[in-house]
Amino acid sequence: MTVPVAIERARNYGMDLVEVAPAASPPVCRIMEYGKYKYEKSKREHAARKKQTVIVIKEIKFRPKTDEHDYQFKMKHIERFLQAKNKVKVVIRFRGREIIHMDKGMQILKRVCSELEDLAVIESGPKTEGRTMVMMLAPKT
Repeated sequence: MTVPVAIERARNYGMDLVEVAPAASPPVCRIMEYGKYKYEKSKREHAARKKQTVIVIKEIKFRPKTDEHDYQFKMKHIERFLQAKNKVKVVIRFRGREIIHMDKGMQILKRVCSELEDLAVIESGPKTEGRTMVMMLAPKT
């Protein structure tokens, strides 16, 4: 129908004429309450945002000389992060001459893996990037 007829019909219903698909040939319009439509659309978008999960990556740094008490303290933090459904990036930083003790860094990462195998999945294994060794852990679903 023509635009003036559609506008008149929308006024008779007490609603608005809303252009739904302007790119179509001919353009498609609908008779509806535009305010109510905008309100319902915002509610749907809000509900979708509420359901979506944001993945947070937490980082824990170790050193090759990390003592036992410090190690246990950091392990409790890692467990807490994994229980909160966050990913954990375990980093071992080598400074100065510590770089020759890469085997100690690998031992620490293997120990972390073995202690957390019931809580975490290894997303990416131990990798060396310059003076750091990195491993990613993700919570088990």
